[in-house]
Amino acid sequence: MSHLLDNLLIFGRLLRRAGIDVHRGRLLDLVDALGHVNLQERGEVYHACRALLVHRREQGALFDAAFTTFWREHHGREPRQAPSPERSRASVVVIEEALVIGNATESPGRDTPDDDTQETPGGVKTWSDRGGLADKDFAAFTTAETAEAAAVLSRLVWSPGERRTRRWIRGRGSRIDLRRTVADSVRTGGDVLELRRRAPRLRRRALVLLCDVSGSMERYVRMLLHFAHAVTKRGDRVEAFLFATQLTRITRQLRARRADAALAAISRSVPDWSGGTHIGGAVKEFHQRWSRRVLNGGPVVLLISDGWDRGEPGELRDQIARLQRSCHRLVWLNPLIGTADYAPLTRGLQAALPFVDDFLPVRTLRNLADLAMHLNALA
Repeated sequence: MSHLLDNLLIFGRLLRRAGIDVHRGRLLDLVDALGHVNLQERGEVYHACRALLVHRREQGALFDAAFTTFWREHHGREPRQAPSPERSRASVVVIEEALVIGNATESPGRDTPDDDTQETPGGVKTWSDRGGLADKDFAAFTTAETAEAAAVLSRLVWSPGERRTRRWIRGRGSRIDLRRTVADSVRTGGDVLELRRRAPRLRRRALVLLCDVSGSMERYVRMLLHFAHAVTKRGDRVEAFLFATQLTRITRQLRARRADAALAAISRSVPDWSGGTHIGGAVKEFHQRWSRRVLNGGPVVLLISDGWDRGEPGELRDQIARLQRSCHRLVWLNPLIGTADYAPLTRGLQAALPFVDDFLPVRTLRNLADLAMHLNALA
């Protein structure tokens, strides 16, 4: 029981730092509820925790992300062994890094710790530099910081939601399943006792990445490729493309197990690395060669670029408008948003932005954590 209580205290602290107000009374109710479920069944534990700890709809995505990471870190450990303080502290660090919780807003009524300190379950504050790293510009990252940030990205949860397909399955839907209803009536001599129903089958929505690797994006490309690798490892329906003056598909290279191997394979595959920029032409090539294959089913498209373009603004406007019509949601990620005196004043951006659903920054780890929460909320 001490092992369970220690883990629940860690989990409650994690949820509070993520912005979900968890009172002690709720944790005590949860302890009592978990005594009536099978702790080895993830689904039973999940529904018990969610029913007692989540009380607002907007908290669902945060809770799901926290629970997914927490279950992975603690599942399968020996329940009779109480964790040491070092082990508990390490668990909190791993989970907070996975959600970039160091950047989250504290719940009302709680004191927010200093940026350079971290409070452990025992109440001891230890020094930590993750808060500074979370807000540091990718362009200023050292090699060691890039590796640390890549480890954080690999733990984030990316879920752009689900879509309804044309297929129907058994479920509590609006349609009556006549075949099953008639088959069941045979047992009762032709009397229909219950109307069987069907529900539409849900399928995970695909994610498409279009990333600019021109010369103006050179400072951010390596970190953004780590981001693309992390997203690809998390989802089985991810397509990724790089472009400068032409388009290159890198989906196969990103499926490599190690990020360094994936980046090395990508660098050998892209002929126009750090070249000029022709966003409209690259998106046009994407439509001509790949749109029927990768835009089927209404995916979420992430276009990553600073917007500097040498092509015609009219061509970029037309291609971005067509891309928006072909996908479920078009998100333009710009690493320059948030820098000093930046405004989207280029002719190409001004022509394209009316057809973009979301125009978001992608300059820091905080931005990527916010993006993960935004995508999870699309469900």
